[in-house]
Amino acid sequence: MSTGIARRLSPEEEELANKQHELALLQVQLADKELFLANLKAELTAFEGRYLKQVGVLYSELDEWNARLAELIAERKGTEEARAAASQARVLAAESCSAFQTEPAEAKEFAWSPELKSFYREIAKRIHPDLATDDADRAQRERLMAEANSAYQKGDAEDLRRILQEYESSPEAVRGTGVASDLVRVLRQLNQVKNRLAQIEEGIARFAESDIANLRNKWEEASRDGRDLFAEMAANVQGAIDAVKGRYDVEATRM
Repeated sequence: MSTGIARRLSPEEEELANKQHELALLQVQLADKELFLANLKAELTAFEGRYLKQVGVLYSELDEWNARLAELIAERKGTEEARAAASQARVLAAESCSAFQTEPAEAKEFAWSPELKSFYREIAKRIHPDLATDDADRAQRERLMAEANSAYQKGDAEDLRRILQEYESSPEAVRGTGVASDLVRVLRQLNQVKNRLAQIEEGIARFAESDIANLRNKWEEASRDGRDLFAEMAANVQGAIDAVKGRYDVEATRM
């Protein structure tokens, strides 16, 4: 029968245990926040793609017709003021074309399977760069985290699994021993994780207050009322295009 008595932890060991527990909780929180931010980015990107495809290209067409009309008027009048207006309209049309016609057809809806979310969350929890303890470890983590973000955006669960396995089998995943050293590492990791959490909160706030996020809120509100906001916007812009085309035809008869 064993009569061994459990050894009492030293103050340093108790502090280490407490900080490790705190770090474990924050790692879970960090993983959840990273996943939330990644989802928010993907959702807004997909929504913006739909907007560009359904509405943005029409704004580009409207600006093009406005430029053509201004150029036609400048040609007919021949005044410096008319030429300046035409030049300004052409610049606006070029900027609009660049902004609204950036491959909108490539935008697609983003869907996350439970498996995909699980892999990404586990990666953010285990290999996040802000958990690094030295420069070599950080470089490894940053590379793999960048690959994980790309794989997640593509919906590639197999690649996420590979990335996690690569880190788990790497030398950087092995940690040294010693209470004093471990405590220093944990304290640094805690500071890094807290800083990253603050950065994520700021990033989420910026995305939530962005123009595209505000537009999505309006679109969702319209959808709840049974309305298609994009269809309404597209119809309004198409009406403006038709009006400018009509003015262009009138001006053309005056040449």
